[in-house]
Amino acid sequence: MSTQLPATNSSGYNTPDSELESIVPIHPTAVRRPNYITVQSENTVYTDDHITAKYVNRGADVVVSDGQFTILPTAKPYEFQTARKVGKTGLMMIGLGGNNGSTLCATIIANRHQMAWHTKEGIQQPNYIGSVLRASTVRIGTEPSTGKEVHVPISDVLPMVHPNDLVLGGWDISGLPMDKAMERAKVLDYDLQRQVKPHMALLGRPLPSIYYSDFIAANQEARADNVVPGSDKQVHLEHIRADIRRFKAENQLDRVVVFWTANTERYSDIIPGVNDTADNVLAAIKTSHSEVSPSTLFAVAAILEGEPFVNGAPQNTFVPGVIALAEREKSFIGGDDLKSGQTKLKSVLAEFLVNAGIKPLSIASYNHLGNNDGHNLSAERQFKSKEISKSSVVDDMVDANRLLYKPPVVGATGKAAKGEHPDHIVVIKYVPAVGDSKRAIDEYYSEIFCGGRQTINIFNECEDSLLATPLILDLAILTELLTRVKYRGEGQTEFAPLHAVLSLLSYMCKAPLVKPGTDVVNSLGRQRNALESFLKACVGLESNSDLLLETRIW
Repeated sequence: MSTQLPATNSSGYNTPDSELESIVPIHPTAVRRPNYITVQSENTVYTDDHITAKYVNRGADVVVSDGQFTILPTAKPYEFQTARKVGKTGLMMIGLGGNNGSTLCATIIANRHQMAWHTKEGIQQPNYIGSVLRASTVRIGTEPSTGKEVHVPISDVLPMVHPNDLVLGGWDISGLPMDKAMERAKVLDYDLQRQVKPHMALLGRPLPSIYYSDFIAANQEARADNVVPGSDKQVHLEHIRADIRRFKAENQLDRVVVFWTANTERYSDIIPGVNDTADNVLAAIKTSHSEVSPSTLFAVAAILEGEPFVNGAPQNTFVPGVIALAEREKSFIGGDDLKSGQTKLKSVLAEFLVNAGIKPLSIASYNHLGNNDGHNLSAERQFKSKEISKSSVVDDMVDANRLLYKPPVVGATGKAAKGEHPDHIVVIKYVPAVGDSKRAIDEYYSEIFCGGRQTINIFNECEDSLLATPLILDLAILTELLTRVKYRGEGQTEFAPLHAVLSLLSYMCKAPLVKPGTDVVNSLGRQRNALESFLKACVGLESNSDLLLETRIW
C-alpha cells in the first residue's frame, strides 16, 4: 500500500514500533539496557527522582617566582544532582533534508524497525557504530576475584535518551520530501533506502527555513525553494520560536534540542553596538541588521524558548552577544563544527608527537569531497569558516610545550601572539564524482634528534555523513542529559544548573565553544577524560587512575 505525503509541510512524525521481526538480532550498540550501574557508597544517594553524588574536585594552584614553581594542592567539594527521568526528547535539525539530516532520520528509523538489508558483502544490520555514547565503554573498576578491569557502555553510566526514542523534525531551505532528500544524498545502500522510504515519506517536507543569500554560497540558491518569506528578521525570529513551540506541543515533548547541521555560513563581522552584547543582538534582530546570520537567529530563538542549541558547523554563530544572552537566560548552547575525521585524527597525532618530544614543523591537510557540503565550501568565504575551525586544533598542544616552541613575545599581536607555531595549511576542493566519500591527505613534517627530520603521510577515505551522523546523536543525547544535571558547591543550599556553555561537548567538536575567559582544550584524550570523569563524578566515582598502584607494589 502506498503512503500518501501530507498535503502541507509537516515535521515531527514519530514512527510506530515495527510489527516485523528482523532476521538478525539487535546490535549491541542499539540494545536497550534499563538497569544502569548502581554505586554503593556513602557519597552516592539514589531516590526515585534523583541521583545525588558528592565529589571532590582536586587541582593545584601554581605560583611562579624567579623561575621557581610553588605548588599548592587544592580540594573543593561539590555535589551533583541528576534527574533520573529521561523526558521525551525532540531533535529539530536545521538542514533536516541535507545529507546529515536525512541520513540520521533514515538510520534511526532502520534501528527502530530493526531493518536488515543486503549489500555486496552480505546482510547488514542497523547499529549505532561511531557513536561515542552508544558504541564505546568506560572503565568503572576491577572485579575483585579476578583483578580484571570492568568496562560498561558510556550510555549506562547515567540515564540517557535512547536514539530510537528521539522525535525528529526541523527545517530546510529545500522543500524536497524526506524520502526524496535521502535519495538525493546518495549516502545509504539502495536496499536500505528501499525499505526505509515509506517511513521517510511520512516525515513529510521540512519546515520552511531562513535563507539570507549573503551567508552561504551562491551555488545553493537553486535549492532554496522552502524559505520563510520576507526580510524582517524579527518576524523570522518569532516564526522560528513558534515552530519550536508547536513542535514541542504537538509531540508532547519535555525537551527539544535544536541542532544546526545546515550549510556552513561565512563568518559574521563582530561589530560593537551590534552583536557584542545580549541587548545589542536583540536590537540588531529588530532592525534586521545585515550581520545577523540565519544560524544566529536560530540560536537566539532556541535560547529565548529555553531549549538548548548546538552548532554543528564552523561559522561564528555564537557571537559575543549570543553567548551573553544564553548566560542571561540560563539556556544551554554548544558547538562548534562536527569533529569526525581528519581533525579528530590530527588532534591525536599532533598531541602524540609533541608529548613524545618531537617537534612538528608543518602540518599540511588536503581534502576533496563531492557532496553538497563540499559544493558550498567551494566558495571562498564559506571555506574560510571551515579553515579557521580546522586550523586551531593544535594550538593548546603547542602552548603546553615551550621546550619545543618559543613562547610569544610580550605585547605581540596577530599570529605572533601565539608564539612559535607549526606551519599549518588546510585545503578543501569540491570534486563531484566522489560524492559523500571524502578523501583527506595529511603530511606531518617534524624535527627529531639533533637536526633530523621525520615525515608522516596519512591517507584517509571515509563516508563523510556516516561519520558525522553518530556525532549529531551524541551531541543531542549528551546535551539533553546535561540539562538534567545540577550542582552545588560548599556553603550553597540550592542546586544550580551547569554553565550555559556546554564545554563537555568538546570531544565531538572541531572548535569547542568554552565558557568565556577559559582556555580551549583541543586534545582529544583530555576531552575524552573530561567527559568520562564528569559522568563518573555524577554517580560518586573517582576519575580513572592509570597509576594501577596495586600492580606496582608488594
